[in-house]
Amino acid sequence: QVVEAAELARRGSAAFPHTSHCLGSGDILISCLGDPAGLGKGSFVLLDGETFEVKGNWEKGGKIPALGYDFWYQPRHNVLLSTEWGVPRILAQGFDPRDVEKGHYGRHINVWDWSSRSLLQEIDLGEGSIPLEIRFLHDPSASQGFVGCALSGEIQRFYKSQEGNWAAEKVIEVPSKKVQGWLLPDMPGLITDILISLDDRFLYFSNWIHGDVRQYDISDPRNPKLVGQVFLGGSISKGGAVTVLEDRELRDQPEPCVVQGKKIPGGPQMLQLSLDGRRLYVTTSLFSAWDRQFYPELLREGSVMLQVDVDTERGGLALNPKFLVDFGKEPGGPCLAHEMRYPGGDCTSDIWL
Repeated sequence: QVVEAAELARRGSAAFPHTSHCLGSGDILISCLGDPAGLGKGSFVLLDGETFEVKGNWEKGGKIPALGYDFWYQPRHNVLLSTEWGVPRILAQGFDPRDVEKGHYGRHINVWDWSSRSLLQEIDLGEGSIPLEIRFLHDPSASQGFVGCALSGEIQRFYKSQEGNWAAEKVIEVPSKKVQGWLLPDMPGLITDILISLDDRFLYFSNWIHGDVRQYDISDPRNPKLVGQVFLGGSISKGGAVTVLEDRELRDQPEPCVVQGKKIPGGPQMLQLSLDGRRLYVTTSLFSAWDRQFYPELLREGSVMLQVDVDTERGGLALNPKFLVDFGKEPGGPCLAHEMRYPGGDCTSDIWL
């Protein structure tokens, strides 16, 4: 089945669909980044789970956020939380820091009433935060989770307060690096994806620009502990165009990532974890306009998929040197592979009721 853009526009005045989750009703809920004109609009559309017919908007009127991106819902707390990337027709031209100052990029977690489908609250995460992927803990009774803020380099923990509303606090910060030979003098990590293991013990996220994937023990969600880190490409590898002048975390620039003789293009981006938590899969393409700007080699060579072995006892990450899926060798030419899904459900698409 194919859902045409014209049908999204006609039935939901929506465009640029992003995240999909199945509902207990059998319907499919999809978040959108904007309207058919390419302006920002944080709305949702419902599809029939069997026919894929567009049934219309999920929200029931009232205020709609100016921007949209990812979401996660939790019926036991009567809530849906959504995030904000940017205005589609702006971000489609590539990243310009001045667009952040102009308000074209997001800074909120939007809190929706699950039953009435109305916007309740906007949690401001700060100017220039750009909150992307959002994850509740998998425990269906949990009233907390994490969101990755791409530009500010923060992981924010969101939670339900004693008063019954929702709030957020910074629990991890990836400091920018002072560099030479790059777009800006300060290089952010650019947190583009996060996920939580099914047992809610570990949080993983990728820094697409710096080039590392991190593993944190979140047994105490308010105090995550870094227990694993591996570099899989990125912009600060030795021998590249960028010189790191000041780094609050590393003593030396990391070695280039090479697998089976191939230097890995791009940086770690989308993540998916096996159900047993032992194999972390990583792809390297973000969005073609941004790939072209930050990693032009991706368009020439295509992206790759890598596998990282996970120590689930003490924590720890190690690149599997025997695993490489090279999308540069597709019959139709190089491809920019992005999202990964397990056919039977996975850590980032399954929500338990």
